[in-house]
Amino acid sequence: MSQLDGTGMKRLHREWRRRTTGRLALVLDNVQNPFNIGSIVRTAAAERVDHIFIGGGTEPSHDKVNKTALGTARYLTWEVFADGPTAVAAAKAAGYRTVAVELTSEAVPLHEVEMGTDVALVIGHEDRGVTAATLRLCDAVAFIPQLGKVGSLNVAAATSIAIYEARRRSWTGNEIRPDLPPASGRLATDVEDLIE
Repeated sequence: MSQLDGTGMKRLHREWRRRTTGRLALVLDNVQNPFNIGSIVRTAAAERVDHIFIGGGTEPSHDKVNKTALGTARYLTWEVFADGPTAVAAAKAAGYRTVAVELTSEAVPLHEVEMGTDVALVIGHEDRGVTAATLRLCDAVAFIPQLGKVGSLNVAAATSIAIYEARRRSWTGNEIRPDLPPASGRLATDVEDLIE
């Protein structure tokens, strides 16, 4: 076994691109830290996110973003909007189903949420999360199950997990059907249950 060289990596990536169906976008609801944006941008470029809708916060063109993005913003397209609700409305107008990644009383586990073929993952501010006004416009809300005593993840880490889950579904054909009950048998009913 040996590591892939440049040609081997290109072949591998080309094969996975052929397997990928549907569109994937991000809506960033006032994400502020340039290093978080840089990490999100790099993951988005690696997983071929189609578009980023930015509702306030830091833009990928910010000087400090490149320290973690390493120039990958050039592979992405984005639009800037005044706020999260306006960005979600634009994503919906572009044909995306919007799924917020947030801890709420009605959130379902990320692996059980219905995403559909074209999905925009809505990601919120580092401390305050997705705003209530933005959440009201989303088609669904999902949370990332966590087993430890820490109640939340860094926004860039959470975004990476959500992007991968969306792509994994297109590769495996494991889309959640709304006519079937979730495997967990219950919805998250209390945020305290999620972090204990």
